[in-house]
Amino acid sequence: MLPEIHPIGRAKAVFFKNLGYDDSDTDILANALLSIAQQEDVSDIQPSEFGTKYVIEGMIQTPGGATTAMRTVWIIEQDNPQPRLVTAYPA
Repeated sequence: MLPEIHPIGRAKAVFFKNLGYDDSDTDILANALLSIAQQEDVSDIQPSEFGTKYVIEGMIQTPGGATTAMRTVWIIEQDNPQPRLVTAYPA
């Protein structure tokens, strides 16, 4: 996870920490975000110079048992068919 002192990712790190995630939960968070991509429908497709971005929204369960709505953005790059997570933030 991004440290809370990172100049770019600080707000996102604080957001996920407030949901109950910490550095020991990175696999749990990654799996939760991946499950959104596997179980939900694409809500938007955005072509870019690097590839095609796919926006997918869904719910994740936090370590404390609460649920929260998330928007994830994935990209399939022109030279790599493997989807890659670009960002995730509250929906």
